[in-house]
Amino acid sequence: MTRLDATHDPAARSWLAAANASGGDFPIQNLPFAVLRRRGRAEAFRGAVAIGDQALDLAALHGHGALSGDVQTVLGLAARPALNDFMAAGPQAWHALRMALFDALHTSANGGTQQILRGCLIPLAEVEYALPTRIGDYTDFYTSIHHAINVGKLLFPDNPLTPNFQWLPIAYHGRASSVVVSGTDFQRPNGQAMPPGAKTPVYTPCTRLDYELEMGFFIGPGNAMGKPVKLADAEQHIFGMCLLNDWSARDHQFWEMAPLGPFLGKNFCTSISPWIVTMEALAPYRVPLPRSGDDPQPLAYLDDTTNRAHGGLDVQLSVTIETARHRARDWPAAEITRTSFRHQYWTVAQMLAQHTVGGCNLQPGDLCGTGTISGPTHAEAGAIVELSVGGSQPITLGGTDEQRTFLLDGDAVILRGWCEKLGAARIGFGECRGMVLPAQA
Repeated sequence: MTRLDATHDPAARSWLAAANASGGDFPIQNLPFAVLRRRGRAEAFRGAVAIGDQALDLAALHGHGALSGDVQTVLGLAARPALNDFMAAGPQAWHALRMALFDALHTSANGGTQQILRGCLIPLAEVEYALPTRIGDYTDFYTSIHHAINVGKLLFPDNPLTPNFQWLPIAYHGRASSVVVSGTDFQRPNGQAMPPGAKTPVYTPCTRLDYELEMGFFIGPGNAMGKPVKLADAEQHIFGMCLLNDWSARDHQFWEMAPLGPFLGKNFCTSISPWIVTMEALAPYRVPLPRSGDDPQPLAYLDDTTNRAHGGLDVQLSVTIETARHRARDWPAAEITRTSFRHQYWTVAQMLAQHTVGGCNLQPGDLCGTGTISGPTHAEAGAIVELSVGGSQPITLGGTDEQRTFLLDGDAVILRGWCEKLGAARIGFGECRGMVLPAQA
């Protein structure tokens, strides 16, 4: 686990005033990475770091030769149109660049350094994003026991939890080609569904469209095929985390998942936030693994004292829905869920260890989803299928008389995430947004 250092000091301040604003997502203690360019310009996409309300253009900074030695080389990797090579460089390189950027953005930086960096800033309001990596593979896990029980009750009321859930992090292989960056709208999918009481399926646009509140994590250095990653080493292979929305066509999904796992119900779109918060920035928010003493104890390859004591992460999460009516009347989106990633049954280290235990070779820039994040109460459910109890109990969107059992065309779902506690600086992930468009004929 990452040790705390000067970059985590809650008293640290930047010479950029916006980075010191209370409640902001991107103070100097965060320094997340994305790939972007100025909106509406024929520029190349390049790596950037968020600071306050600005993006620090790493390609421009690299061009100035402002950093020296090996760190300047690492900066060049982070400045590329995709972050794969930077992620492959490993924890020591990530830490060296974080320290160098922290020092250059700190109030103690000399005037010449400040002048160079000011010339490399782009207002966040003026940028557009690309996917941060070339995602070779995407795996989605299923690691919230509260979500598993809530959804399981809809299908198997007397036995909602599968026998394997408490023994291993379950996952399926997702579709990397349909992962999109926040702000990308998508069409409601078509597919087969079996209406209640019917004997013949129908081909129809999805009638039970759902979101799933998740986080994603990006792979740094990979592992050779046939060489599992030990749990104790797993986080050396994880660069950082983002927000992830695993859009789900529940009517198509529940019909096709007999006997295999998700396919068309999941592969039409997955949205991720543009900013990746590094595992190093998340270090102050470590928490113990939540596990009841009555639960089965993990097998040895999925268990160690460090993971039990510090493997969890307390990331606060919220979901809001913005309907066409909200936009027409300039109303704020309605919050329908608030929960924390700390409730997840398996840690990201356990997910990675399980992914490789059979010899699977992960590659830099690969994406893994954590699975839907639901807390122990109904209000903390991470999907609308849970909140509406399978569509049987409509939920009312706050501030309006609108109700939903599932998503309608024109609905935008916005995920947000942040970390805050006494004795640490608040850091955030920005937002992950996507809007449902009508199905194609």
